[in-house]
Amino acid sequence: MSIIAPTDIDGVVAAIEAARDARTPLAVRGNGSKDGLLRPVQAGQTLSTAGLAGISLYSPQELILTAGAGTTMAEIAAAVAAKGQHVIAEPPDFSALYGTAVPQTLGGVVAANLSGPRRVMWGATRDHVMGVVAVNGRGERIHSGGRVLKNVTGLDLCKLLTGSFGTLAVITDISLKVLPAPERRGTLVLKGLSPERAVAALSRALGSPYAVSGAAYLPAAMAARVPVLAWFGDSVTLVRIEDFAPAVAYRMERLKADLAEFGAAELLDDGASVAAWASVRDVAPMVAEQGAIWRVSVRPSAGPAVAAALERAFGAAWFMDWGGGLLWVAGPATEEAHDAVIRAAGVGTFMLVRAPEALRAAVAVVPAENAVLSRISRNVKSAFDPDGILNPGRLVAGG
Repeated sequence: MSIIAPTDIDGVVAAIEAARDARTPLAVRGNGSKDGLLRPVQAGQTLSTAGLAGISLYSPQELILTAGAGTTMAEIAAAVAAKGQHVIAEPPDFSALYGTAVPQTLGGVVAANLSGPRRVMWGATRDHVMGVVAVNGRGERIHSGGRVLKNVTGLDLCKLLTGSFGTLAVITDISLKVLPAPERRGTLVLKGLSPERAVAALSRALGSPYAVSGAAYLPAAMAARVPVLAWFGDSVTLVRIEDFAPAVAYRMERLKADLAEFGAAELLDDGASVAAWASVRDVAPMVAEQGAIWRVSVRPSAGPAVAAALERAFGAAWFMDWGGGLLWVAGPATEEAHDAVIRAAGVGTFMLVRAPEALRAAVAVVPAENAVLSRISRNVKSAFDPDGILNPGRLVAGG
């Protein structure tokens, strides 16, 4: 498949107009680090945004950064770290999960609305996108939002396009809110808890006044795959606090006392905390799994029951983030296992994150919408991409 890699928005417009005239579907991607996510796209050409790279504006005082969609997250992280700041939503890097060596781009992170453990405190990537420039399937340029926190500019297309997986428009530029990075990180570890007791402890921590920014549970088998956690030799319940060093020390001690009924807690220092949460963020314990991987979101109190149901169904490997509200699940890459995930998720939601192409093409990789939402989705898709040339079938078959 030929690849078109424009270096400016004019090139994107020209590529889309040519594809529309020729009725040639386009696979929209950055560096392709997440090609294995969701359904395979059937397209005649690939439109890559990798050439739309570079930071065009960074104002540390205004906590705002604008960059091309092809700018790598590594470049952005380095730029903001040099000014003592960070990307708020802690987006995961799935390169190890997919076995790819290419760096992920800002456009890919925004298009997929990828967010890490910090979402439980600070929100998703979608919440921090201040503005976008994009080109829809008609070849029309879209400007939405801006470079300040309070924008009143009509419809908030930033949130619509964030998480649309390139099916509505090709994002070319993104303005992103950043924040000062924490001076210190600390993690409280409770070992040996059952999933139910772990969720109770995590709920207590998240309900405390100590600004918890991470709340996860790894069964013993999953913890054993994380070097800084393996030595505990049991399941681990993790609670993270990030702030100025004195505040972290004080809050960790108070939280340790508040959670005393769940057992004696141990503390991970700054370096070990960074390593542990990077593993949770990037789903590192699942890298060695050979089958499919699902991302299941349910209410936190339902997390243990969902995990137990999937263990019974197909011997699932799993761990929980977001206080039990997010489960990462690994199991056989079969339609039977996929159906079991759908049943277990119930009124929650799921996403097939990694699986062989045949399975991804055969099943619903995200929940089916009801009739009303489906009609709205079709109308939105028709308004943005009437000929259906942008990432056809990425989210739903025929869409």
